[in-house]
Amino acid sequence: MELILREHQEGVVEKLRQGFRDGHRCQLLYAPTGFGKTEVAIYLMKATADNYHKAAMILDRIVLIDQTSKRLDKYSIAHGVLQAQHKRQDKTRRIQICSSQTIERRNNFPDIDLLIVDECHITRSEITKIIKNNDKIKVIGLTATPFTKGLGSIYSNVVCASTTESLVDGEWLCPLKVYISKEIDMAGVKKIAGEWSPDQVTERGMQITGDIVAEWAKKTYEVFGKPMKTIVFCAGVKHGEDLVEQFARKGFNFVSISYKDSGEYKQEVIDDFARLDTNIHGLIATDILTRGFDVPDVCIGISARPFSKSLSSHIQQMGRVMRSHPTKQFGLWLDHSGNYIRFRDDWERIYSEGVKALDDTGEKTKREPTEKEKKEQKCPACSALWPRSSSSCASCGYVRPKKQIETVSGELVELGFDKNAKKDDKQKFYSELIYIANEKNYNINWASHIYKQKFGVWPRGLQEYPRIASLETQKYVKHRTIAFSKRLKKMKVNNAGVR
Repeated sequence: MELILREHQEGVVEKLRQGFRDGHRCQLLYAPTGFGKTEVAIYLMKATADNYHKAAMILDRIVLIDQTSKRLDKYSIAHGVLQAQHKRQDKTRRIQICSSQTIERRNNFPDIDLLIVDECHITRSEITKIIKNNDKIKVIGLTATPFTKGLGSIYSNVVCASTTESLVDGEWLCPLKVYISKEIDMAGVKKIAGEWSPDQVTERGMQITGDIVAEWAKKTYEVFGKPMKTIVFCAGVKHGEDLVEQFARKGFNFVSISYKDSGEYKQEVIDDFARLDTNIHGLIATDILTRGFDVPDVCIGISARPFSKSLSSHIQQMGRVMRSHPTKQFGLWLDHSGNYIRFRDDWERIYSEGVKALDDTGEKTKREPTEKEKKEQKCPACSALWPRSSSSCASCGYVRPKKQIETVSGELVELGFDKNAKKDDKQKFYSELIYIANEKNYNINWASHIYKQKFGVWPRGLQEYPRIASLETQKYVKHRTIAFSKRLKKMKVNNAGVR
């Protein structure tokens, strides 16, 4: 089978080549799940080999090495595999598929011209040393979640391959239909390095196992009319075992797999689940299946592992359900973790804009939404995620009562819109305004004036540092800009009348 890139993939190849011409030795290729990063990598390695140069791709798991090797075989591309005791070892080949662990143990990196690092957001110190100590090798890192601290010290250029929105519009990915289900209560749970304690997360998750099973049984029949292939991202190993038992009591066959199981067993289960005639209704995963899992006819995802700061894990999990398939119009996402609302602003920005620069501070712990904020973001009738800027639910058609409006200084303002805003929220908004000002080359005083329009006071006591603007802040600024333009136009008309 001949390797032929899609049109949007060809454009990425040219952007990477231009980046090398511009002097960027190490580039990061951001591409959402479903873009086809592996095909782009294979194309670049083949082009390198065809020019009598050598290329290598580093992967950190045996299953990914085998998958990539099979892809190369699919296109009849000769290659070797550098992984302990692998049957495809052949150092004479110009293309090598490498195990990161093997490379680290042997401490003798092959002589190559192009290095591709898969899932480069998982930084490994030895691989980073290899990249930095071999300045003649051109490097491309692949990832859908480039949020790890330190990536900016490795990669000097980011190529945004596509956005999730454009892939959904082009039907390369399926959209998600999201329901905000009964949430795991995380109040009082201690945090370790910014994330909730795994043991306590497991304990809290088991408290709503019955609700998770009942919600899935209800929604799979309501939406699809029958049980559909499902992935459950559970809170821990014991939670996974508890879910298996309670799904079985209802007559459904769910299988739990985790880091405790052997690689052979996990692969056997996944292969069985991938069959069209499988009798497995769902897989329950503990800290796995976020990478290298490709079963496109999965229709339902259950989020039952709360994250306090790992936006990357949240995005990777959703990506498992968004892969396109001829039988799917959308993926159903049942959120019991609170992650969707917790990361909603960041996700919607990435969904529509992609990633074009590296924020080298790494992922940060998210502020917990208030109960009021959570309530406002779901339909009171069916619990579907409430669409922004809409008066009705896209799922059931429920119409919310209109908010009371009052007049303040000639403007119409929703009652209580910003009167009780906390200092953290004010700092976040101000920092996002500074970010927009920097992007548009505005004077910083512009940010102060927009802040005053929203809160009625100047941003005294707040720090002047930028933060990537959320979709909500961008929409607010756009609304103020349109309103200002209309007032300016009206003034010009009135002034013309006076003359």
